[in-house]
Amino acid sequence: MAELKWYMVRAVSGQERKSKEYLENEVDREKFQDHIPQVLIPSEKVYEMRNGKKRSRDKNMFPGYIMVQADLTNGEVIHMIKNIPGIIGFLGQKGGDASNTPPVPLRQIEVDRILGKVEEIDEFDEHIDTPYIVGESIKVMDGPFSGFTGTIEEVFEERRKLNVMVKIFGRNTPVELSYMQVEKQD
Repeated sequence: MAELKWYMVRAVSGQERKSKEYLENEVDREKFQDHIPQVLIPSEKVYEMRNGKKRSRDKNMFPGYIMVQADLTNGEVIHMIKNIPGIIGFLGQKGGDASNTPPVPLRQIEVDRILGKVEEIDEFDEHIDTPYIVGESIKVMDGPFSGFTGTIEEVFEERRKLNVMVKIFGRNTPVELSYMQVEKQD
């Protein structure tokens, strides 16, 4: 029975995806699927409003790190992981005497929190990268008040809504808008 534990592997920042691909290809080539069943880059989907359009992108939760579920009882597995292009080493392992100290696995509570966060984000599927603050000027991009500008009076982060004071026909009118309907004024 394999001793599978989760480890954080340091990778060159910005090359996590490439390193993950190399590692997965090497696992397939060496037939190490039993020793390394999963390789993940913890990320979350963030939505931004750019030029009035809603854009989504994946944002790494831990830039420069890859999560690897592995059984390191076979010494070849550690050696293989460390020799993947773009991988620096295991988190928690000393640089000079790396061959003597075994990599430190993540605690189960940490794994649950990270994986739970990834699943939670998939469920909600919306996270705004640009929070709004009271008193900030915004432009309405969507809905019946599209094109109007206003000032934020209240922010409801949990509901992702704003109370905005919009000037309509010369009178200030309170309007409730969703984060997706507005864009920050430059």
